Parts: sequence; C-alpha cells; structure tokens
Amino acid sequence: MDKSNIKARIEQLRNLLHHHNYQYYVLAQPQITDFEYDILLNDLITLEKNNPEFNDPNSPTQRVGSDINKEFTQVIHKYPMLSLGNTYSIEEIIDFDTRVRKALPDDTIEYVCELKYDGVAIGLTYKNGFLVQAVTRGDGTQGDDVTNNVKTIKSIPLKLSGNNYPSEFEIRGEIFLPHSSFEKMNAEKEAAGEPLFANPRNAAAGTLKQQKSSIVANRPLDCFLYFVLGNNLPYNSHYENLMAAKTWGFKIPYYITKCNNIDEISDFITIWDKKRNELPFDIDGVVIKVNSYLQQEELGFTAKSPRWAISYKFKAEQARTKLLSIDYQVGRTGAVTPVANLEPVLLAGTTVKRASLHNSDQIKLLEIHENDFVFVEKGGEIIPKIVGVDQKTRDINTMPIEFITHCPECGSKLERNEGEAKHYCPNVYSCPPQIKGRIEHFVSRKAMNIGGAEATIEALFEKGLIHNSADLYYLTKEQILLVDRFAEKSATNLIESIEESKKVPFQRVLFGLGIRFVGETVAKTLANHFKSIENIKNASIEQLTSVQEIGDRIAISIIEYFKDDKNLEILERLKNAGIQLEVAQFENNNLFNKLNGKTFVISGTFENHSREELKDLIEKYGGKNTGSISKNTNFLLAGENIGPSKLEKVQELKIPIITEDDFLNMIKD
Repeated sequence: MDKSNIKARIEQLRNLLHHHNYQYYVLAQPQITDFEYDILLNDLITLEKNNPEFNDPNSPTQRVGSDINKEFTQVIHKYPMLSLGNTYSIEEIIDFDTRVRKALPDDTIEYVCELKYDGVAIGLTYKNGFLVQAVTRGDGTQGDDVTNNVKTIKSIPLKLSGNNYPSEFEIRGEIFLPHSSFEKMNAEKEAAGEPLFANPRNAAAGTLKQQKSSIVANRPLDCFLYFVLGNNLPYNSHYENLMAAKTWGFKIPYYITKCNNIDEISDFITIWDKKRNELPFDIDGVVIKVNSYLQQEELGFTAKSPRWAISYKFKAEQARTKLLSIDYQVGRTGAVTPVANLEPVLLAGTTVKRASLHNSDQIKLLEIHENDFVFVEKGGEIIPKIVGVDQKTRDINTMPIEFITHCPECGSKLERNEGEAKHYCPNVYSCPPQIKGRIEHFVSRKAMNIGGAEATIEALFEKGLIHNSADLYYLTKEQILLVDRFAEKSATNLIESIEESKKVPFQRVLFGLGIRFVGETVAKTLANHFKSIENIKNASIEQLTSVQEIGDRIAISIIEYFKDDKNLEILERLKNAGIQLEVAQFENNNLFNKLNGKTFVISGTFENHSREELKDLIEKYGGKNTGSISKNTNFLLAGENIGPSKLEKVQELKIPIITEDDFLNMIKD
C-alpha cells in the first residue's frame, strides 16, 4: 500500500472510531460489537506506529494514554471559573428571582434548570473542531492542564461532528464516575489489598490528577457538558447553544429544562430531590441559570459568583457518632473556632473525623456535653458540622462543654466584641497563627501572588526570618537557603517571585494587607476612589462612608487599622521596598477623571469590546455603572439588540443614547 492509500485508510479508521465512540459513549446506541471496535482500533494503532509521519494528537488511539510521568502545568482561564452561590430553600430561590427581575425590570425572564453533578469541573477548548486543551477549575483563576488525561475519556470528543461549530470555543462540564464504575474499581482495589476510594467524586478527582494517562485510560470516567463560552456562538442563549453542542458530538445531559417561573423551578427541584437516588451517578442539587446571554451580561458578577445563576443544595445527609474532644483553632484575624474530634463515621460517601462547632453560642445552643453522641451533617455536603445531640444516650455524670477563656496558642485572654459571635485573641503581633495567617493571606494568588511562598511561610517563620509581610522584601537568597527543602533554584525562584510582586496593582496590595472586612471588591472600590494608601489613611469616617458599598463597620475597621503604629511601620517598609501603594500614575492623572460623576447603563452587544471591558473602562475613567435606567442615568451606551422597553424608557426620561464609538471618543486622549 502506498503512502497516499495508507493516509486515506488512517483517516477512514479515525472517522469510523470517532463515530462509534459517539454512538456508544454519548448516545448509548452502539452500532458494532466491542470485538469489532477493537479490530478497527488495533488496525489504526498498527498503521500509526508504522507511519509516524501521519500521527495526530486527536487520533482515537490517544485514548489509551501514556506511561510518561510529568508535572501538570498551570493555565490561566480565559473566562474565570467562578463558583455558584448556594441556597437551601425555595424562599432563597424566590429571593434570587426577585433580584433578577429587579435588575431587569422590563425583560421577560427565562430560566434553565439543570442537575448539579458531584464530580470534577473541567473546561475544554476546541479549535477548528479538535480538542486542544483541558483545564481543571483550580482556584477559579487558573487550573491544571490535564489534556492528555482527558483525551482518554471516551465520552469527550477529540474531533467534533458536523461543521456548524465556532472556529474556537470553550465548553465546560463535570467529569464523574458512575456508581457501577466506582463499585467495580473499589472491588478491584479490595481484591488487590489496596485502600478503597472514599466516594465517586474523590475517585474521579484522584484519577484526573494521575501523572500517567495510561492509568486514567483504564478507569471508566465519564463527562457531562453544561456550558458553552466563546465568540460567534450560534445562539444568544444558554439552552439553545447546549442543544447545538449536542449535534457537535458532546454528551449534553438529558436532565435539563427551561422554566418561566418559580412554580416550574420548584417542580423541577421536587422531582429530582425524590428521584436523585435512582440516578446512576451522584448529584447534590440543582443549578438555575438565566437563559439569555444578554441578560447574563447585564446582571454581571460579584467577586466570587455570577448574579445570573444559583445552586439549590439538597438537604444534607446526617450521621450519628461520638464526640471525642474539641480543638480550638486561631485564624489570621484572631478569631477562635472550635473544631470537634469525632469517632470516624461514614457520611455522604466520606469518612468524617472532624466537624465545625462555629462558636461558643453554638455549643451552648446544642447543649453539648463531654463524650456526647452527636449528629453530624455536611453543610452544603462539603464541610461537616454538628447539628444536634443524642441526649437519650448521655452519661448523667458528664459535664457541659465550656468554651476556653484563653488563646490555645499564646495564652492571651480571649475577647468578644459586642454584637459578634466569635471570640478573638487580642495578641495580634505575637500570636503565631495570626502572624502566619496574615502573611499567607498577603502572598496568596488574589493578593500579591508570590509563587511558592504560601507553602513555606511556616518554615520561614519558624527560622525567625519573617515576622510580618514586609519582612519578605528584605530576605536574601542566603537566608532562604538556610530553610529545609530550599536549594539554589527554588531560593532564586522565590526571590524573583517576591521581586515580581512589586508590580502588583494597588487594589490587590490593599486586599493583601488583610484589613478586617476589606475583601477583594471593597479593596477595588477604595483604590478607585481614594487612589492611594495615604488618602485612605487620612480619610475621616464621613469620607469613607460616603463611598458606595462602604458602611460604618468597614469604615471603623479602616480607621482602627491606621491608628496602629505597627501597621504604619509595616506600610512604611513596604513603601521603601517599592510596593505599589497608590494607583499607577498613568491611571491617576486628570485624563482618567473624564467620566467623573457620570452614570452609564450598558445594553446590547458591541463590535469591539465586551460589556465587561466597557464597564472596566467606565470605572477606569471615573464613571459609574448601574444595571437599570433611572432619572440619575447620564447615558445609555447602546449596542445591537437592546430591548424596545429600554429605548422607550430612555426616550421618556430624555437620556442621551451613545454608541460604542461615541463612548470611545469621550475617553480619547
């Protein structure tokens, strides 16, 4: 057979195998026997082995995996993989619906209800019809590249069907293990005398992180896809794009429906709460999404989750076990959290040995005594907590649990602020877990992003090399080499990462300082308004509370932070080290106040910028974004496909309508 015929036969076999994979693993409608499939696959393996010039990374033969052991590389998500807000009652779903309708008062709202699969989130990128990358959720900003492992999952297409898909897009879903596959894997491990997997989710997660894709190939992972992202998608709605993706060869779940009101959403939740135990895989709730992409963009995001989607979590499973003891953990803010040590018990597929007791009020409310038998529940089916006590089995001689009066780490007498449930250790600058916690927060990815530092704060602290965040910038390579596990290269990498963090913008530095109640969103608001740490330090409580989203509690916390001489000393050392303690000069000149005092509403789709990019530009130039039109709106920034009701309202209020080009001219230098 000449080379042209060999190439044609290879292509024919690849197309046949792609087709039969889809029929078997996605449609569950096999057209040939396993034996016939194996003959085709073996023919292709032989032809590719003997003709390596025709190799293709998306060939069906790649599903057998490789024995090469390699570390995963980190990939930044093009679209952040945010988590969803959780609810546990229909009343909270009603509140969600009310918020959506308030933000979109003139629109008809259509929701999509889906099952919440208990697996491992994955983002798959396709270019020109071929799978090119698979990335885990990670921290939502970046995740692990597990492409080679994902290629072994037969329900995930390596090559798409048809030709009506976008040239490039991402589709997200959940990788999971069906119950039957999980039971088979555990039976094999038991026969081999190996430790069993705790539950299907852990087994799926552990499998996906295997360094050898050949191991992954031998484990029967499956995948449901539930969200399409990208430009030039065929539809402007979530459900319709999923139905299109089904025709491209993706395994889109059957368990999905459109709903127009709360009654229909409630019916969907009720049905699947009753039927969830009949499913061949694990779910832990229902996800509700606004269907329209335009409405999703208008609703936008909080710092952690989209405003257009929410999850309803089914009531958690409970278990009864014995309380052995209580530990008290001290966090970076000094808050003391009691944690119960329990006799190990199986709960929702995992063995639970520890559970949160939250605070002293919770201990009193539950009337917990020493050695009680307690009821444990998984809050949101993730974090175990004690929810009750079996008083019938209590030993009459046991004593009630008394919350500690002094810090378990440094011995300081605990304090409790009026109106708060938590006890605090006041020894801010000498209590080890508080010091380490603040530094760990400072170096974290969403703050200064000092790579490799989070894992070594403990060692650096124990060596006496750091006592606060500023100390990091005065470390030498010679000092770091004194710490266990550090060699020349790792020490150099840490020094370089610390140096690189000096470029981190002011808003992230402000978040990294760990001022109480100043999270990511508040830090961004303060940075945009005050422009520098000096201005924030010198602001009065009235000036602080005049800023949108800054209330008395946050303002008082900021005032108290800058009263502390040790905080001021740390800030001075950070300044001397070259940390960005003000908005960069090019953002802080008069040009960037061009939209000061102007309020915009953005509606429609735009040619050159996404709505999020336009919102960022408005904020950058001193303007303000709002979601709905009112008499306080200065401009409607209008793209294509804006609703007629919005046009009618702006005309009624005589609000100017501007195009994308008009807006860009407004901010032009």
